[in-house]
Amino acid sequence: MKVTKKICGLLLCFVLAVCVMAGCRSEQTASDDASKTDGEQTVNDDTKAQDETGTDDGKDGEGESDEKQGQTIALAMPTQSATRWTIDAENMQKELEGKGYTVKSAFADDDPKKQIEQIQQFIADKVDCIVITAVDSGALSDVVKSAEKAGIPVIAYDRLLMDTDAVSFYATFDNKGIGIMIGQAIIEKEKLDDLKDGEYKTIEFFMGSADDNNSIFIYNGLMEALQPYLDDGRLLCKSGRISFEDTCITRWSQDTAKQWCANYLSSYYADEDLDICATAFDGLAYGCRAALLAAGYTDENWPYITGQDCERLACKNILDGTQGMSVCKDNRVLAQKCAIMVDAVLHGTEPEINDTEQYNNNVMNVPSYLCKPVLVDKDNLKEVIIDGEYYTQSEIDEAQ
Repeated sequence: MKVTKKICGLLLCFVLAVCVMAGCRSEQTASDDASKTDGEQTVNDDTKAQDETGTDDGKDGEGESDEKQGQTIALAMPTQSATRWTIDAENMQKELEGKGYTVKSAFADDDPKKQIEQIQQFIADKVDCIVITAVDSGALSDVVKSAEKAGIPVIAYDRLLMDTDAVSFYATFDNKGIGIMIGQAIIEKEKLDDLKDGEYKTIEFFMGSADDNNSIFIYNGLMEALQPYLDDGRLLCKSGRISFEDTCITRWSQDTAKQWCANYLSSYYADEDLDICATAFDGLAYGCRAALLAAGYTDENWPYITGQDCERLACKNILDGTQGMSVCKDNRVLAQKCAIMVDAVLHGTEPEINDTEQYNNNVMNVPSYLCKPVLVDKDNLKEVIIDGEYYTQSEIDEAQ
C-alpha cells in the first residue's frame, strides 16, 4: 500500500514537472514571436520611409550633389570693359555654384579670335557645359560644333549664336520689346503726339553692333514705334542716317558714338539743336553725352538721350538729368534662368521656355526664355533700382 502511494506521488511530480516545462516553453515561444514581430515592423517602417523619401539616410541626395560638384560649367563672356558683363558672370557663378557646380570664366576683350581660343581651351579641359555670350554671334559656329562633337552642350546667353544647330537653349530678354520701349519713351517724353502741323523734333540714331543679333531686334522695335513720326515729318533726322546699316556701331563702341555725334553736331546742327539721341546702349549714350558737353550743350538745350542696360553710371546720369532713360535687364533673373537650362541639358529636365519661333539663327529656331525688361527713368529709378536692390545709392554715386 505504501509502495503504491509512493509510485503515485512520483507520477504526480513528473506530470507537474512536464506541465511547468511546457508552460515555460510556450511563454518563451510567445516572447520570441513578439520580438520577431517587432523586428519585422521596424524593418517595414524603415523601408516605407525610404520609399516615401526616395533616399536612404540622404545618400541619394548626397550622390546627386556629389555628381554636380564633379561637373564644371564654363562661361565664355565678351568683355570686362562693360560692367554689365562682369556682373552677369558673377550672378551666373553664384547661381551655378549654389547648385553644386564648379564654374570657370573667361573674358575675350571683345576679340572674336580670343573667344574662339578660350572656348577651344574649355573643350580641351573637358568641361561639362559651356555658356556663351558671343563677341561675334556668327563667328563661333565651327568651335560650337567642336563642342558638340566632344559631347559638351552649349547654351547661348543674352546673344544668340548664329548659323549653328549645336546650341541647346537661349536665355535673353525681349529685345524687340526693348526697342519698342525706347521708342515709346521718346514719343512720350518729347510729346510727339502734341506737335502742331509743321513742328518737329530732330533725332539721330546710334544702334548696336551688326555682329550681335540682338541689335537688329532692338532696331526693329524702335522703328516700329518711331517710323510713323519719321514718315509724317514730326521726327527729322538731318543726317539722313536711319537704316540699320547706317546706324549700327561695331562692338557697341562708346568712342565711335562720341565721334559720330560730334560729326553730326558740327555738320548738321550748327544752327539748330539736336533734340534726341536715340541710342541702344548706355555706353553709346555716354559717347553722345561727351560730344554734347564738348559742343557746349547745357541744361537749357540738352537733348533727350536713351540707353539700355541700366549701368551704374547710366543711373547716375539719369538722376542728374544728362540721360533720359535706360532699360533695366535684371541679370539676376537671367542668370537664374540660364542655370536652370544648364541643369536641363546635363540632367534631362525641362527648362521653362516661352519662345520657340522668334529666334531663328539661320539654321534652327532656338528654344528660348525671354525675360521681361523694365524702363527706368528719373521717376521710378529709386523704386526699381535701389528699392529692388539692383544697386545701392552709394554704388550709383560712386560710378564713373
